[in-house]
Order: sequence, then C-alpha cells, then structure tokens
Amino acid sequence: MATIPNQTHTQTATNAAPYTSRTGGLAFDRFFTRAGISPYDEIVWELRDAVIQDFKGRIIFEQKNVEVPADWSMTATNIVASKYLHGLNGTDERESGVRALITRVAESIRDWGMQGGYFASQQDADTFYAELAHLLLNQKVAFNSPVWFNVGCDRLEPNSDAQNWHWNPHTCAIEFSVTGYKKPQCSACFINSVQDSLDSILTLAKTEGMLFKWGSGAGSNLSNIRGSMETLSGGGTASGPLSFMRGFDAFAGVIKSGGKTRRAAKMVILNVDHPDIMDFIDCKVSEEKKAWTLVQAGYDGSGPDSEAYSSIFFQNANNSVRVTDEFMAAVESDSTFYTRTVKHRAPVKEYRARDIMHAIAEATWQCGDPGMQYDTTINRWHTSKNSGRINASNPCSEYMFLDDSACNLASFNLLKFLTPGGQFDVAAYRHAIAIVTTAMEIIVDAAGYPTEMIAKNSHDYRPLGLGYANLGALLMAFGLPYDSDAGRDFAAAVTAILCGDAYWQSSRIAETCPALGAATPLTQQAHIAGGACPGFYVNREPFLDVIRMHRAEVNNIGKSRRSAEPFVAPQLDELIEASRQAWDGALAHGERHGYRNSQVTVLAPTGTIGFMMDCDTTGIEPDLALVKYKKLVGGGMIKIVNNTVPSALFKLGYTNAEVDAIVSYIDATGTIEGAPAIKPEHLAVFDCSFKPAKGTRSIHYMGHIQMMAATQPFLSGAISKTVNLPQDASVDDIAEAYIESWRQGLKAVAIYRDNSKGSQPLNVSAADGKAQKEKAVSSVAAGSVEIEEAVIAAKAAVAREAQARITALETQLKQIAEAALQNSDSVDAQSPPRAVRHRLPAERASVTHKFGLSGHEGYITVGLYPNGQPGEIFIRMAKEGSTVSGLMDSFATAVSLALQHGVPLKVLCEKFAHTRFEPSGWTGNEQIGYAKSIMDYIFRWIQIRFLSGHQLDLFAGLGPQQASIPVEGAVTSPSSAVILSGARSAESKDPEGLASGTSIPSLLASDDYYTTTPPQQGIAPDPTAQGTSTQYTLSSTPSMEDRGIYHAADAMKSMYDMGDAPSCATCGAIMTRSGSCYRCMSCGSTSGCS
Repeated sequence: MATIPNQTHTQTATNAAPYTSRTGGLAFDRFFTRAGISPYDEIVWELRDAVIQDFKGRIIFEQKNVEVPADWSMTATNIVASKYLHGLNGTDERESGVRALITRVAESIRDWGMQGGYFASQQDADTFYAELAHLLLNQKVAFNSPVWFNVGCDRLEPNSDAQNWHWNPHTCAIEFSVTGYKKPQCSACFINSVQDSLDSILTLAKTEGMLFKWGSGAGSNLSNIRGSMETLSGGGTASGPLSFMRGFDAFAGVIKSGGKTRRAAKMVILNVDHPDIMDFIDCKVSEEKKAWTLVQAGYDGSGPDSEAYSSIFFQNANNSVRVTDEFMAAVESDSTFYTRTVKHRAPVKEYRARDIMHAIAEATWQCGDPGMQYDTTINRWHTSKNSGRINASNPCSEYMFLDDSACNLASFNLLKFLTPGGQFDVAAYRHAIAIVTTAMEIIVDAAGYPTEMIAKNSHDYRPLGLGYANLGALLMAFGLPYDSDAGRDFAAAVTAILCGDAYWQSSRIAETCPALGAATPLTQQAHIAGGACPGFYVNREPFLDVIRMHRAEVNNIGKSRRSAEPFVAPQLDELIEASRQAWDGALAHGERHGYRNSQVTVLAPTGTIGFMMDCDTTGIEPDLALVKYKKLVGGGMIKIVNNTVPSALFKLGYTNAEVDAIVSYIDATGTIEGAPAIKPEHLAVFDCSFKPAKGTRSIHYMGHIQMMAATQPFLSGAISKTVNLPQDASVDDIAEAYIESWRQGLKAVAIYRDNSKGSQPLNVSAADGKAQKEKAVSSVAAGSVEIEEAVIAAKAAVAREAQARITALETQLKQIAEAALQNSDSVDAQSPPRAVRHRLPAERASVTHKFGLSGHEGYITVGLYPNGQPGEIFIRMAKEGSTVSGLMDSFATAVSLALQHGVPLKVLCEKFAHTRFEPSGWTGNEQIGYAKSIMDYIFRWIQIRFLSGHQLDLFAGLGPQQASIPVEGAVTSPSSAVILSGARSAESKDPEGLASGTSIPSLLASDDYYTTTPPQQGIAPDPTAQGTSTQYTLSSTPSMEDRGIYHAADAMKSMYDMGDAPSCATCGAIMTRSGSCYRCMSCGSTSGCS
C-alpha cells in the first residue's frame, strides 16, 4: 500500500490544528495527503470474493469481485460487503466495494459541509474530503454503522419514501416530511423519555420500534411511571413500570435492527428509590427460572428464539439500576434507605441499603443483570445542567445526555497511529481528531430523526460520540500491562488529548461557522451571539465549569505511579504536554466563542466497525487472547500469534532468537506461561481478559475498573465495558466491584460473572468458596503419603518396562523399514500418511459419568491409557429404543477409533461441542449449565475433565503411576518419548535405512502394526516434506488449526470458554462479548449499537 512518508507531514504536535481560522468557514491544511494526488490512488486495490458461511458451512452471503484495499483483511472485506454495501446483491445497483462505499459517505459529508457554510473555499472543502477519505481508507477511523447504512444512499435510491423529522435551514425550524435518504438516520444511540401517562408510554413503544427498524439502539428511564402500589386519580392502583416493560420487551424481540436479522439494542433503567426497585432487580432472574422449568418439561431452550425463552419476558434489554451518592453512602455506613412514591415523593418502604446492594449483586451473579449507573457522578459532569438532568443512557451505557436526544459515533483505530519506528504519532492523532470532529458535526443537521423532540434537542445541543478502539493492543505493543499504572497513565493521556482537541475544534467551528437558529422554547429565549450550539447560551457557566474540571484532571496524570513497578509509559511527558495544550486551548477558546457541541467523546464497544478497521481489541477492552485466527483470501483460516506480541517482546529487550522461541511456544500452547526465556516480571504485559486453556493468568477484575477510572475524567459521556469476574466469584465480590466503581468515579459499570447463565448453585461469600477449596485440598492431601510410596515403588518397574518397549520397538521399526523399502514402488506419495492404532491394555482404568438432559438420562464411560489419557468412550442412553442406542454405540466406536489413531481429543471436543439439536436443556451440572444437545454435553464434559487439568481429580487417592520415563531431547508425551527414542536408535544403527530419507510416517504405514502406548496428540505430517525422521517432533508438527480448516467460531472457542454466550442470529456461530454487548467473530453481527 502506498503511504505518505512522515516527512511530508506539515503539522507538529504543538500546532495540530488542520486549518487557519477565518470568518466564514474553516480553511483546512493537508497532513496525510498531497495536492493533486487522490488518496484513492495511494492505495493498492484488489478484487476479492466476499463469502460468509453459517455454523453448518452453508453460504449465507456471497458477493464476487468486491474492490478492497489489498492490506484490508478478509474479515474486514466480508463485514463491509455484507453489512454496508448498498443495493440489491447481484444487480447493477449494488455497490462494487470499499472505494464506492467511502466515496459515497465522504463526498456526502463534504457536500453537506459546503451547503452549511463549514468551509472557507472549495479548495478547503476538497482538502477536508481528501484527509477524511485517507483516514477511512487506511482504517484509521470509522463512523458508526447507521452512517454506512444510510449516508449518500439518495444517490442510489433517489425516490425512497422514508419520513422523518429534520432541521430546515431555510425556515429555521424542525419539520416532518418525506425525505428518503436525503435526511438519513445517522445516529446509533438514542435516549427516549417517558411520562406517567398511557399516551406517553405507547408513544415510547412506537418510537423505539422505528429506531430498531433503522438499525439503532435506544434507552429510557422508566422511573417516571408510578409504582405498582401507588393510586390512580380515577381510583385503583397503578400497574407499575414492570407491566409495561413486558410490552416493550415483546416489541424489541419482534423487530430486528436495521432490517437485518439482529436483535434490537435496548436499555431499561430504574432509579434505586422507585417503589418497584426490588421487583425490577429480580425480574430477569425470575424469568430465567421459568425458562429452566420449561426446559425441564421438555421445551426447546437452545437459544433466545427457542420455545422456552420466547415464552418469557425481559430477554431483549439490558437493565440498570441508577443510584445516587446518598444511596452509596448509606451502603458504606450500613444505614437505611427509603423508596419513595413517584408523584409526591413520600416514603414508601424502609430498606437496609446493603440489602438492596446485595440483591443487585446476587441478581448479577445469577444472570448478569442489572448493571449500575451512578447518577450523582453523571450529573456532576453534565455540561447542560440548566436544560435538565441526565436520566438515562443508550443500550451500551456510553452515551448519557438529556432525554429525547441522539448521538452519532465514530472511533479511531489507535494502532494505526504508530510510526514505522514504533512511536505514537501525536501530531497525526491530533490532526485526525479535528477532521473527524468536523465531519461528525456536519452530520448533525444533515440527518433525520424519529421524533420531533429528538430532532430539536439534537439540533440545539449537538452531542457527538468520538472515541477509539485498539487501546489494549496498543498497550501490549508498547510492552505495557493493561493492569498497570504505566498503562493507565498512557490511556489517560491519549483520552485527554482526544476530548480536549475535540472540544477545541468544536470551539473553532463555533468561531468560524454560521450561527444556528434555536429549536426548543428554552434556547429560543437565549441571546445567541455566535456559532456555538444554542444550548451553550443557556448553559454557559455549567458548561465552562465542566471544561475546567476536565482541565484540572490533566494535572493528575502520572501522579499515582508506584515506584516499584518496572514499566514506564513511552512518550508520557509528550502526551501530557499535548493534553495540557489541548485543554488550555479548549478552555480559552471556549470562553471566547463557546462550543458547537455539548458533548464530544464517549468510549463505545466498536462491535461491527471494529471488524471494519481490523482492530485486535474493541473500545477500551484488553485483548481476549494471544492467539487469533485469520481468514485467508482464498478461503480457510490460519492461526496466528497477535502481531503485538513480538512488538512487545522487542520493546522489553528480548533478542530475535528469544522472540522467535517465545512466539513459537505461544503458537503451540496458546499461552506465554512457561515460554522459554520469558521473565516472570514481564508476564503481566501479556495478560488478557480470559484465562487461556493451558494457562492460569488473566486480568483481575479490579484492573478493568481502574482502567475505566483512569480514562473517565476525560470523556463527555461514559464507557461501554463489561467487567468480567471469574466463575468462582462470590456475590460479595460483585458487590465490592460495584462499590469500588463508584469510589473510582465511574459513571456506569456492567459486571458479568463467567458462565453465570443457567448456573443455579450460589456462593454467597468468598469464605464459602474458600472453605470448599480447603476441604478439597485436605481430602487429596490425606492420601498423598500413600501415593508417594506407591509411585516410588513403581518407578523401577516403569523404567524396566520402558526400556523393554524401546528395545522391542527398535526391532519392529527396522523390520518395517526394510519391508517399506522393498515395496516403495507401490507407495502413493500423494496419499495422506497411514495412522497407527494405539490399542488400550487388556486391563485399563475407566471413568463412568451419569448425566441428565431434559428428562433423558445417560452414562458416559471413558477408558483410559495408563497415563490417564482417554482412549475409548462408551455412551449408553437409558430408556431409549434400539435405533438411538445403535447410533450412539456406532458414534462412540468411531470416536474411540479416532482417539486410538491419534486424532487429538481437543479437535474432537472443538468439533462436537456446541452442536445443536434436540434434546437440549438444563443439565444440573453447574460446570456446563445449558447443553444444546447430547453431543454438546458429552464433549464439553470430556473437555472439562481431560483438557482442563482436572483429570487427576478423578483418581484422587488412587495413586496413578507414571507411565514412562522422559527421554532427553524428546517431547514430554510418554508415547512420543518411546517412539522418538526408538527412531533415534534405529537411525544410529541403520544409516542406510532411516537416515537415508525414510520418514517415521512411512515406517508406520503397515496394516498389521499397532502399539499399546497412548497416541501422540497431533496429526501426521506431510509425507512429501524433505528431511530426516528427526523433523517429526511434536513441536514441529502442524496442528489442524494451522491448516486453516476451522470455522471462526470453533477457532475462538479453543482460546477461551464461550459456553454461555448466545448464538449469532445471522450465521449461528457462538458470539463473544464486546463492551456490554456481544458480537459475532464470524459474520460481524452485533447485539449493540455500533
């Protein structure tokens, strides 16, 4: 890809404004582009076929010859083609690719800006367009999905009959008319109000339905609706907000967002002092219990659209409880708290504040809802206090502003602002902020809105949601732990620059661009003296007070550093100085000219647009895992270690050889723990959100909260992020996380305990969990002496047996080699290698497990090799007919043969886990919870027992013996130790046989050859590869993942447990968490706004 060298930059970090201030519009300077050269001509383009398959391998989307930049990934290609290209697929009206898409959006924004008087000249408009196109083409920034869905589509569909509310600059009023795509919906985030009247409640249902239709999410606070015990003016009692929530929930479940098969994104909030707060806290838990009962009765419970879950309520929204400082102080002091009537604010019921907090934490422990929003903190940082309070948020909790308002989002890809030398390009970042802030501001009045009040407030207050993604990847690339003071200081400085420069640019727009007419009665009474948003003139003092609060927080960056920490944030002094300049400029300029926008920044989850920008991490999140699966242009997938890993290792001072060895180890194991040459103090740099299957480390949940606290003071809005707690976390742990989030100054937090869906056993406190662990440890320790004696006594016998096997195997290998050489003419070099069957001993240990699934009982028996490795399985279903029993027997036989021929157990588990068919349902096994089928249960149980380090638990007190002795230089698997040792001996004794090119796979191709040693867990190598037999060690044998044969969802499951995540409504793959929402790693669908 052709890029602009750094020396062509015309700006510096201390003067990053992209224009010279003039009256009558902005005059932009070039930074990324050169005059006379189109940014499209600096890109290497290619044509690709975009194909997306569902979890069964069926093609659900295909578009051939999609034009994309050559350095965009196949994932980005598929997402853009399937989600954003306009027009009916297969017709001439269909957009051809990324060039057409970005041209449509960027040209439309430029044209709107010219019409609105944003540019001083045509040349400035063209410069702005080129700079914006460069940022979009090079994946440095992306707008939220509705912009890509709708902006510029009037060029393709000029006769669309869509209607909406919009600002008419000629009449200076909000109007409703047929606009089609000329006034497109561009905002992803909406907040709706509701009053205590049936008309308002029904209007809310209609408004939300229209928002979901056009691909956006909506949130509302229902605390204005009277509680279920309050009286009505005409007699009787109110039904309460929960009764109406059932209706809202039903609409959200039926209407898909954006015309796609995607669930609506919805947030429901209730104040902690509402009379129905306890019912609200427990509503999702109660409904989940109903679903469990239905599943036990035989109804399908395989997903959100199944019979069981479609029969219950409250499954289509995120719930949050809104609390005040008064309530949180009562929790800390263990005092009482009153709920109050909505209408007269009279006390209703007295509670112990800690009881309410415990109820919130317990409900979160069981099902992940509700989250918490901290009302006092939110309104303390509110720039428009005189216009009203902030009562609600969007579904992902990052956009918080006045009721009946909207926000269009955009996010930077921070990793794209690294220079070739590995430095963060502060000047480029600041210039980009000014460009994108201008683009987002232009969109506000060019867009349409679903209601009159949303259109009026959007015009008068003009909130924007600029943010970023790939922070976690950037920190790792710099060699900084996510959970470290250095990492938090770097993130705080980057966020401070973002918000300060966005407000500064907003003030420049207010200085140079035409004045705006007022739309609401409050702003119409104000004296509008410039180009600031009308809401500024009503809120000048509170607005500037908040800007001063932001500026004061810059002085705290770097002050909390612990001297013992070995990490130092790079360029921190430069970043802090840029932060000071940005906020000094924003404050001084705003005092003179005001601000065009009441809010400018949030941190959104960047679900779908994160794929578009090829982000390794979303929003403020850390990395999920060190290994990922990359889709290949020609089809298939390949496993790769994150590019940020070697960058981090070099930053930490490792040599090329050490980096190669560590990366190879990560590629083989999925974890850096135990890697050669890695220093213990550096392990924290590579900690991820999820604990790897073969590791023990992950980021502590308080590390997530502290990172949010470091960046929150530099955001207009809030942060969309889910704080993950381990499965064994207690209710007290969750309560403490909520309290600490409030102490740290967060505006909102959502907490999710791993595998909480469908988990019924409850640890009330950490002490309970500790007692259970101590009991388990003591029971194992009681038999440890006997085990030790047994092992010592067995070592000599084991060593003798191993030596005898080696001697016998040497003889067999030599005989087989001679036979193979004599018959070499009949060997097909292109055929796959023949596998060796490793039979189990005549007497072997086994484990039998009883399970139940939706009323069906069954037994799994696993036969084991002497080293505890599974070698066969038997499946018996109770009370089933001969057909089902026969099928299960045959399937078990096939799996047993696969195991005995060396097919890795991990591969079998990944293939069959999460397969979906009846019967399905709740299992009563707290480690599995809901099983989508019998196969799903069997292989998830096997995975837990034999691939998670728990197999020794099955033999506690039995004293398992060591199966073999390790051989120097060989792999640690007992079977491979014997085979490779024998191979080396044969090679040394027969240089004309083995050493002359006869490979181990060829030697083992005899029909009548088998061993009774456990098979090596891998696949046979390529028989046509060159070299000697010593090449075929376990460390150099490619795995099935390396050969690119996995579906994306299967690949992700091998990195971390996604057992309770929902399936994608588009392709059926298992989704992963992104902020407080879910996104599909296969097709890019998201349950959130972006």
